[in-house]
Amino acid sequence: MSIAFTFPGQGSQSVGMGKELADAFSEARAVFEEIDTALGESLSKIMWEGPIETLTLTANAQPALMAVSLATMRVLEAKGLDLKASVAFVAGHSLGEYSALAAAGSLSVANAAHLLRIRGTSMQKAVPVGEGAMAALLGLDFEAAKAVAEEAAKGQVCQAANDNAPGQVVVSGHKAAVERAVEIAKGRGARRAVLLPVSAPFHCALMEPAADMMADALSLVDIEAPCVPLVSNVLASAITDPGEIRRRLIEQVTGTVRWRESVEYLAGQGVDTFCEIGTGKVLTGMVKRIAREAEGIAVNTGADIDALIERVSK
Repeated sequence: MSIAFTFPGQGSQSVGMGKELADAFSEARAVFEEIDTALGESLSKIMWEGPIETLTLTANAQPALMAVSLATMRVLEAKGLDLKASVAFVAGHSLGEYSALAAAGSLSVANAAHLLRIRGTSMQKAVPVGEGAMAALLGLDFEAAKAVAEEAAKGQVCQAANDNAPGQVVVSGHKAAVERAVEIAKGRGARRAVLLPVSAPFHCALMEPAADMMADALSLVDIEAPCVPLVSNVLASAITDPGEIRRRLIEQVTGTVRWRESVEYLAGQGVDTFCEIGTGKVLTGMVKRIAREAEGIAVNTGADIDALIERVSK
């Protein structure tokens, strides 16, 4: 058995996430307290009490999702998991890349929280509300969706932002261009093409101001080599060099999240078990569509943690 740990991105948040772990395990509580202290506010209160509209704000959702992933990791470690000995790779979807790096010891938890707060805030501010949009094009492969985006641009920005799974591509850019992409995709045989309820057009050239802010922020933090290789979103291959990690995190703000290719890469490296660490089951569902021979496991609860510890200790 060869295992990869994956870490979810925005969209997996829900009110109450992480509360069960915090109630049951002091190691989980310590992570939430550390992040609250680092941010100078009670993010955990927003996570556990809502409202969902406040939790879903990009500046809150990004560090909150990382918090749950890292709390899960700390409980796994307290129960005997040795990441380096048990796991071959880590990978995260968009903001989940920061969770993956913190889990692998490349970033401190406090630095990851600070960076994700800056990342969320700067991505939200990069484009005035209403000027950008994202849309899911379902039933088109990546090359077809990319061609749709290029045709729809007409001098504006419209890019393939997320290559999530076969037939599941998200485009991002100026609102009018993305709306054109939706109509073009319907005419190209897309099973469904629909605007997404997001607050900004992530992972496209309109995020350049946010990329500049992240370059400044990342230049001020220590990045260590991760204890296991990270599969980078923008490369869909493994990296360990701290300087390259820093560059790819900056590039990731405007670049395509190559998740389908990342999972294919991992499967090609012999990974047969993908464990989604944190909240939700979004990545687990994608794995089942990308690497059909592999197993996807969502590790969300104390029972999930115990089951994974039993599995890796055999």
